[in-house]
Amino acid sequence: VSTQSTGVAMSREKILQIEEELARTQKNKRTEFHVGQLKARLAKERAALLEPSSKGSSEPGFDVKKFGSARVALIGFPSVGKSTLLSTVTETESQAAAYEFTTLTCIPGVVNYNDCKIQLLDLPGIVEGAAEGRGRGRQVIAVAKSADLILMVLDAAKEGTFYKHQEILEAELQSVGIRLNCSPPDIYFKIKPTGGVKFSSTLKLTKLGDDPQQLLKRVLQEYKIHNCEIVFREDCDIDQFIDVVQGNRKYVRCVYVFNKIDVISIEKVDQLARRPHSVVISCKLKLNLDTFLAKIWDYLGLVRVYTKKKSQPPSFQEPLVLTTGRNGVTVQAACEQIHKDIIDNMKWAYVWGTSAKQIPQKVGLKHQLHDQDVLQIVLKTAEEQRQEKNYSQRVQDYYDKYHEKKKKKKPLKT
Repeated sequence: VSTQSTGVAMSREKILQIEEELARTQKNKRTEFHVGQLKARLAKERAALLEPSSKGSSEPGFDVKKFGSARVALIGFPSVGKSTLLSTVTETESQAAAYEFTTLTCIPGVVNYNDCKIQLLDLPGIVEGAAEGRGRGRQVIAVAKSADLILMVLDAAKEGTFYKHQEILEAELQSVGIRLNCSPPDIYFKIKPTGGVKFSSTLKLTKLGDDPQQLLKRVLQEYKIHNCEIVFREDCDIDQFIDVVQGNRKYVRCVYVFNKIDVISIEKVDQLARRPHSVVISCKLKLNLDTFLAKIWDYLGLVRVYTKKKSQPPSFQEPLVLTTGRNGVTVQAACEQIHKDIIDNMKWAYVWGTSAKQIPQKVGLKHQLHDQDVLQIVLKTAEEQRQEKNYSQRVQDYYDKYHEKKKKKKPLKT
């Protein structure tokens, strides 16, 4: 048995022992410090288990280049209709069959919706224990961490029975640091070289017991952190604080897609459709796919911005697509998508659309744009740029970068 396999087995055994002790421990005021330490130790061991070894993993990952305005990952158990869904809403053909584990690698497709290209990834079905590497679970979860939206595909006929696929998948994603449909806790945390643990809060904390400071110190002892500053701006529990200390959590939106509604009763369909963050479809009969695509669009929060030149009509062919999850939906984000030098040379901008208080509105870099706004950027003249204080420094920086690129260029083969 290799050293790597032995280390993984020991980590799994430790996680199992901590989970058993956590289940045995009664939750009350006397045990809250001990429970907090156990949760911190469990998070530490799970993070160590997910870290790649220095020698590299024996199994290759899914190398899929990002394409389009956003990336959406299909996650679910085998044979729930992920491949059929990809083939239905995109032009990509993913192999679908009646047996399990038909898809063995990551298959990308592109959804063309509202003048935008959205990358849809069909991932292999995951099983219980995927967080520990079962059934290529680590590779699937790694792709899910890079996605802007997760579509959890579930079998409508099995959901609500003894299978409990939704709960299992949520637990697997939770254990690897993926937080579904929630925002990062508003906690300021910074490690310092000296000064001890400085704790303060802007509101009354009701989820950390009678002595929050002592509880947080016990958790920090597990990470060997003895000097730091903590400010709570939100009433959070100990799990949220551990997430902040870990610093590697991924907060992503998730839509629960219940497929195969053609085999269940209308009452069950109505019950599933009323669940939060859910949509019901049938890939076989192509039912409710328009609502499904509209839900993806809403959850991604994409904003289309059309550009306009002076004294010319706007171009409605290829919009700039901004998203709240990546770089924001400000004028600055739109400028960066066109060219990074535009921000330094921009004088102001004009906006037409629902975000403007008047038509047109003169705005700056911080203005928040809405979907289908029209943007015209006004740049400084050459004379105005020369009159700026840092003009000489900017010219020198540009000159240095140009010659540095020239040196890196390989000589032509003769």
